[in-house]
Amino acid sequence: MIATCGSARRSLARAFAAPDAGPVLLFVEGSAGLGKTHLLRELAELPETPDVARLWWRCGADGGRPEPAEGEAWREPTLLLVDDVHRADEDELRRLRRVLAGMEPGSAAAVTYRPEELPVPGMPLGGSAMTYPFRLTVLRDRLAPWDEERVRRAAAEVLGEGESCTAEAVSALRERTGGVPRVVVDLLAMLREQRPAFTGTAAEVAAAGVPARLAELVLSRTYAVSPAHRPLVWAAAVLDGPAARDELIAVSGLGAVPGGDALLRALESAALAELGEGRYGFAVPLAADAVRDTVPGSVRQDLHRRAAGVLSRRQPVPWAAVGAHHRAAGEYRGWLRAVEKAAEWAAASGRHQEAITLLERTLATPGIPPQARARLAPLLARNAVTGLRSDQTVEVLEQIVQDADLPPAVRGELRLDLGLMLSNQMGRFAEGWRVLEVAAAELREVRSVLAARAMAALVTPYWPGASLDVHRGWLIKAAAAADDSGDDAMRTAVLANHVGLAMSWADPEAWDLVERLPVQSTDPACARQAARGLCNAADSAVWLGFYRRVDGLLTEGRELATRSGAPYTEHSASGTRLLQEWWTGQWLGLAKRCEDFVADTADMPFLASDAYVVRGLLAVAQGDWVEARAWLSQRGTFGTENLPVPLGATAAGAVIRLTLARQEVADAAEQARAAWTVVADKGVWPWAAELAPWAVEALARAGDTATAHAMVRDFAQGLGDADAPAARAALSWSRAVLAESEAMAEGRPDSLSAAAETYRKAAAAYAELPRPYSQALTTECAARCELAADAEGGAGESAAAGAGEGRTGPAASAGPQGPPNPSASAIAELESCAQHFTDLGAVWDATRARALLRTWQPARKGRPPGRPSHSDQLSPREAEVAQLASSGLTNREIAATLHLSPRTVEQHIAGAMRKTGALSRRDLAHRL
Repeated sequence: MIATCGSARRSLARAFAAPDAGPVLLFVEGSAGLGKTHLLRELAELPETPDVARLWWRCGADGGRPEPAEGEAWREPTLLLVDDVHRADEDELRRLRRVLAGMEPGSAAAVTYRPEELPVPGMPLGGSAMTYPFRLTVLRDRLAPWDEERVRRAAAEVLGEGESCTAEAVSALRERTGGVPRVVVDLLAMLREQRPAFTGTAAEVAAAGVPARLAELVLSRTYAVSPAHRPLVWAAAVLDGPAARDELIAVSGLGAVPGGDALLRALESAALAELGEGRYGFAVPLAADAVRDTVPGSVRQDLHRRAAGVLSRRQPVPWAAVGAHHRAAGEYRGWLRAVEKAAEWAAASGRHQEAITLLERTLATPGIPPQARARLAPLLARNAVTGLRSDQTVEVLEQIVQDADLPPAVRGELRLDLGLMLSNQMGRFAEGWRVLEVAAAELREVRSVLAARAMAALVTPYWPGASLDVHRGWLIKAAAAADDSGDDAMRTAVLANHVGLAMSWADPEAWDLVERLPVQSTDPACARQAARGLCNAADSAVWLGFYRRVDGLLTEGRELATRSGAPYTEHSASGTRLLQEWWTGQWLGLAKRCEDFVADTADMPFLASDAYVVRGLLAVAQGDWVEARAWLSQRGTFGTENLPVPLGATAAGAVIRLTLARQEVADAAEQARAAWTVVADKGVWPWAAELAPWAVEALARAGDTATAHAMVRDFAQGLGDADAPAARAALSWSRAVLAESEAMAEGRPDSLSAAAETYRKAAAAYAELPRPYSQALTTECAARCELAADAEGGAGESAAAGAGEGRTGPAASAGPQGPPNPSASAIAELESCAQHFTDLGAVWDATRARALLRTWQPARKGRPPGRPSHSDQLSPREAEVAQLASSGLTNREIAATLHLSPRTVEQHIAGAMRKTGALSRRDLAHRL
């Protein structure tokens, strides 16, 4: 596991390269555990030295080897391997020097030693200078600790390449062990055997303990220091990191002169090492734990007390470490003050998660005085709302707000932040809304600024439940409270939420409100709120369909969020970007970007809800319906009923589409009614855009045309003259779906041409946005209607409205030659759609469009009559069926997509498996 030093290998190989080559003496220096003995074993196996005699000399173990008699030395090529020369006494060193001086050409020696244990520093062969022969080449090499990559490889060997071999664990291993190979291997062995099983966190590495081999070494060196000098080593263990000479002396309590002498003795015994210019400590950081555990308790408390004072004089002050020393010294008031300062410093530097972790751990400690809780809990809440927090924060705050001893203003502030976290980070909207309403009432009389903040939160329209009018009412109250407070940051916070509210329903004044955001403010609090306002505007612009304006808003908003320290806003902007990429057809690598975002926000899945939905939409288009349902349901991380209204409507539309494709029309209709109710209750009609076409189709196919008409009517009236391009395109699409369904239900195929024109109107609107996938779907529908209208006897039969899923169309009766006189322009439209779907990666849609195209397209001229032969290759239909089968669709789902019977699908799959040699559907994907 310890690699040979390349320079050592090359140096010794040169000594045996030629018969007359001069002898080589190689000194190999390395601290304990760096692998010197292992290196010698590898040098003994050098392939360049097959005929060379090996002679081992283990110093201090057996008194060494007797040197050859005079005249007999080195009669044959010899490789002398001398291990641990620092252990040799003077007599052994004298004999070794004599052997080395007698080396002849064709021979070499490798001598290893620990530099920290040499009797005379820098002189591995003792204090007497050695006379080296003229032809002897003397080299020196130094073994180095492992870097992080080498530690990672060792961890993978011991722990396996599983989840426990994380970057966090590797970094902690490298830091704790100093990269010393022997310590790394020993600690990995401890982690491998621990129960419960190691999961790969830095905390587990820190808690694993000290390997026995390291503990014995460092304690033997520590207790080799005299009792009078030993407190200085203890001081280094308590400080637990590189420290200056004066700091060590101050913590030890020895005084300047005795302390200076103690440092020299500690360095001489190798108990401590110089880690940098003027900085001292343990060569292996983990060794400090072993020494600290042996310090008597009362002495250890004194050391910690003095350490807190010493670190308080550093600049900048490491307040977290100061707090830990105060606590270890039993000084709890000092500990809590230092924790507060550490959290404030971390928050000011944008390290919110660091502050959250420290405060959570502190507040979870039993017996914290009420006054301290009243100071620390709001600090925790503010960091959690701004940063990325864990679920534990919510649990801690839910307990604290029940504390009757808290001042009302503090309890109201905590309740406010708890409500924000429940709503924004946890997706528990109903609970969050109730908590915010209570917080607004609690704070109205005591703290107008925070009351305005609570009211401003209730302005946000994305949550299910309250109607648009309710949010407008809270906006009036929040604006008045913010003005009364005289606080610019609060005015900006209300303005940011006003932007989100106005943009959501396409208020004509919305863009003017965006321009009023103080993006140039030098106040970090104002800047954070302005960044949130810009990102709110970008998100609303995506839902409205202003895709060309999103880039500028997101870029400016994210830069401002980064500069002002608002990671939650940064992450929410990333979700908006994924939605924009989906709708504008930037699908290359989009699935991976969604999955990476979900992984990065694993401890707060609600923040990744955009990524879950986009990934599900991709899976629908690709025909992977099992994955689609999993992603659209947020993979069970939280209830989809708690999704923001526009995102929930989008996910519901996709699920309805899947249900229709499976011919489960009644279920699709029920889903449509439930989803429509949520949007209608909210009253933000642009958010119905991604639901309306599929909901109308579901109800029309279920025979509930009255409700389908009502949906289209309410959608149109709700939009009014609002500037919402995506919703206007969706309204045309919905009208086309209704017109097609009625034409077919009433047996009026001539009316299909009007439906086709309405579909084309929607397609043109989507092209203008641009939204290539929606454009292709509506163009396909237009072509299908045109072809059905041109066909003789096509009345009463049509492919499914919306995207061709589900119904039996003319393909079922037209035969292999297709219907008479199909429209050339409609055929061209279908061909274009199939290509667009293919270019996007929409496998399911492309396969469906090609199947429909072959149904209507006339037979090619010159082709002999009868069915073409595909004896050794997949036929086009077999290829289509096999592609859908390999993506996970059932026979029934494939049959609905391609307008075939399940029995025909079964036959095509059997033929595809036979021709490709596939053993299963899963194997078929690889064969294809």
